[in-house]
Amino acid sequence: MPIRLAAVLAAAAVLVAACSGSPSTTAGQSPGTPAALPDETAPPPPALGNPLPGMPPVTDPHNVYAAAGANMVAEAVQADKPLVYVPHSKSGDVWVIDPATFQVVAKYPVGAELQHVVPSWDLRTLYATDDRGDQVMPFDAHTGAAGKKFHVVDPYNMYFTPDGQYAISVAERLRKLVWYDPKTWQIHDETATPDCAGIDHADFSPDGRTAVFTCEFAGRVAVIDVPSHHLLRMIDMPTRDTTMGPQDIKLAPDGSVYYIADSDANGVWVLDGAATHVLRFIATGHGAHGLYLSRDAKQLYVTNRHEGSVSVLDAYTGAPITTWHIPGGSPDMGGLTADGTRLWLSGRYNSEVYVLSTKDGSLLAKIPAGNEPHGLCVWPQPGRYSLGHTGITR
Repeated sequence: MPIRLAAVLAAAAVLVAACSGSPSTTAGQSPGTPAALPDETAPPPPALGNPLPGMPPVTDPHNVYAAAGANMVAEAVQADKPLVYVPHSKSGDVWVIDPATFQVVAKYPVGAELQHVVPSWDLRTLYATDDRGDQVMPFDAHTGAAGKKFHVVDPYNMYFTPDGQYAISVAERLRKLVWYDPKTWQIHDETATPDCAGIDHADFSPDGRTAVFTCEFAGRVAVIDVPSHHLLRMIDMPTRDTTMGPQDIKLAPDGSVYYIADSDANGVWVLDGAATHVLRFIATGHGAHGLYLSRDAKQLYVTNRHEGSVSVLDAYTGAPITTWHIPGGSPDMGGLTADGTRLWLSGRYNSEVYVLSTKDGSLLAKIPAGNEPHGLCVWPQPGRYSLGHTGITR
C-alpha cells in the first residue's frame, strides 16, 4: 500500500468507522496486538471438481503453482528481455533495471502516483498502474518498450481472472472493482465494495471461482464470486486494524488456506481455504506487508517493511523457518527471478531496491531508486498465465 499523508489516513479512518459502525480493534486489544485465537487446524483443501471454465487446469492439486516452477518459462516468453520494472509512487515514473548488471537502463515518466507493474494474463504485456492519474502505461514484455498510456478507472492494483476473460482494476479510492475486457479495455461491469475501505490485494481459489480481496483500511476481506462478479460476504479479522491493516494475500500451494499480511498486527492472518473464517495468526515482524512463494512453493517470504526483514515460513503449515535481515531497509513489494535464486524487493522508505539470495538471505545488491519505489516486477516469470499484481503466475 502507498504511504498515506496524515490527512488522508485520518479521513480514511473516519470513513471506515462510519461505514462499519465498529471499532478498529477488538475490545481490549491495542493496534498491533492480535486478538487471541484458538490455533485451529486448517480443514482439507476445497475440492477441484468444478473449475472455472476456460481456466488452465491445475496440474497438481497439492501445488497449484506446479506449472510455475524454476525456469518453467512459457515458450512465448523465453526470448523476452530480462528486466526489472520499478514504479515510484512519489516521482510518478518507472525505472528499468538490468538484472545482470544492477544498472538502471531506462526511465519512463508516467503520471501522478505509480503503484504496481502488472503482467497481463497472456504474459505479453506489463502494465504500470497510476491510480491518481486514472491510467496505465503498457510495456512490451518482449522488448521492454513503453507504449501509449490509456484510461483505466483508479487502477491502484490490477488482476486477471483465471480464465483470462477479465482484467480487474482494484479501485481503492472508489471502493469498487472495475471489470474490463482486457483486449478492448472497455468496461464490462463493476462490483461495489462499500465496506471494503482500502481494497487493494487479491488471490484466487484453486478452482478459480472465488477471489479474496483485502481491505486495508477496514480490517477485513471481501469474498467475490468470480463467475457472477458478485460480492459474497465480508470477513472481519479478529483484530480489525484500519490504518495499515490487511495487505498482501497469498493462497497456500495446496489451497488449504490464504495467508493475509497485516502491517499493524505485525504478522499474518490465516484464512481457511473456503474463505469463511480466520483460523489463526502468525507473528512475523513489524510492518508485515508483501507475500511471495519460493519457486518450489515450499517457502513463503513475508516482507516486514517497518523493521527491515523478511520472514521465511513453511508455505503449507505457516511454521517459521528463519528470518533474513536488511539493516536499515524497508522491504515492500517485488518478486523472484525465473530460476528462483534471487528475491527482488523495493525499499519503500529508502528510495532503493534490494536483491536477496534465496539460498541464505544474504543481500547481493542495494540499488539506488527513485522516490518511493513500490510494486516492482521482475521479468520474465515462469508459468502458463498471470493473475496479475507483480507477477502471480500459475
